[in-house]
This record gives sequence, C-alpha cells and structure tokens, in this order.
Amino acid sequence: MILAAGRGERMRPLTGSTPKPLLEAGGKPLIEWTIERLVRAGFRDLVINVSHLGERIENALGDGRRWDARIRYSREAEPLETAGGIATALPLLGAAPFAVVNGDIYTDFEFAALQSKLHDGTVAHLVLIDNPPHHPGGDFALDDALVTNASAARYTFSGIGVYRPELFAGVAAGSKAQLAPLLRREIERARVSGQHYPGCWFDIGTPERLAELDRMLRSRFESPCEPRPEPFRQA
Repeated sequence: MILAAGRGERMRPLTGSTPKPLLEAGGKPLIEWTIERLVRAGFRDLVINVSHLGERIENALGDGRRWDARIRYSREAEPLETAGGIATALPLLGAAPFAVVNGDIYTDFEFAALQSKLHDGTVAHLVLIDNPPHHPGGDFALDDALVTNASAARYTFSGIGVYRPELFAGVAAGSKAQLAPLLRREIERARVSGQHYPGCWFDIGTPERLAELDRMLRSRFESPCEPRPEPFRQA
C-alpha cells in the first residue's frame, strides 16, 4: 500500500492544485519513483489510498499496467490519517501481512527485504533511519531486533513498514485514526520488530526539500543516493 491521501499542507502553494505524490523531482512524480522500486522488488499488487485531488492521482497512474503492476484505489472522502486509511483499505489488502510506504518519500531502500521480516508473535516491522535535521529527536529505539519506546538512542520512522491486519482490528473503516498509538501499544507488548537502515532517504515535507531533491536527481542523472566520486587532485 502507498499512502497518498494527505493534503500536503506544508507543501502549499504547490499542493493547491497538485496532490503531493504527483509533485515532480527529477522529471518524475514522487509516487512513480516508489512504484518503480516496489515493482522491481516484486510488489506488483498495489493499493493506493486517495482523497485530496485523488482523481488526479488515479488519472495519472491508471491501473498500473505501464509498470506491469495492478493498482487499486481506496477512496477517502476526507483524509483519515495513517491507521484510518489503512483500516479502510483492508478489504483490498487481504488477510496476509502487507507492506506500507509513504507516498512522499524518496529512498534507495530495497523493498524486497520486507517480504521475510514478520515473524510469529510480531504484528509490525518498522524501518528506522538516522534522524534527519528536521526531526532530531527521533521516534523509536531499537533493542536488537525489537522496537522500543526508550528515550535514548532513538531513530526516525521512515514511513516504511510491514503490518498484520490484526493491528488495525480496533479501527473502524472510514474513521480517522493515527498509527503511532497502535504501534506504541504493541511495542509495549514486544510485538514490533525493526531494523535500522543507514542508506539514502528523503522526506519531502517542504517545497525547499522538494527543490533540493529535484536538483540532486537532475545533477546526478541516476540517483541522489549514489555518492559522487571525489574530484581528481594532482599531487
């Protein structure tokens, strides 16, 4: 599932007429970078939740066949927050564990690694990253392979995770609900695993960050996640 229903308030005025996932960086909408990487990893059955200017997302992406994928849409009359959006989409997601990715990030994370992350006794698996400058306090800590609510050595949740449907059993379809309280409840029960990903990750939360990602993509041709070689200096 790709989360794409938010209004993108911090991205105004850009999101006044364009939904945030369709904002372009490197000549391509943000959500297309994610779709391409998911398909390369073997995820071909995709669900996208839409609300704000959702018809534009549906018109732009269609049924997914151009990526050799199938895209279905979970429509929300108004944005339902993360847990509410996922709970509403459960009929499309099915009874098996599923991956969820924020539609407004750019990363080189290998999504194929998510397919074997949930184990007996866990209801969620989170990908955590080093704290970016705009979120220095982080969200969660790691104790070996389990996510904890400890206050020290915290990482930031990347917006990439794997969940069992039962995590959302108490959230009514069509209702607003945040994901963090559900996760913190299960973390206290030692039912959330996690991993630290040290690689490339960008949260496109402001017009300035979008412009920076666009500049990096256009200047590096392939990916801003690939380090540039050091310029040759003659001794």
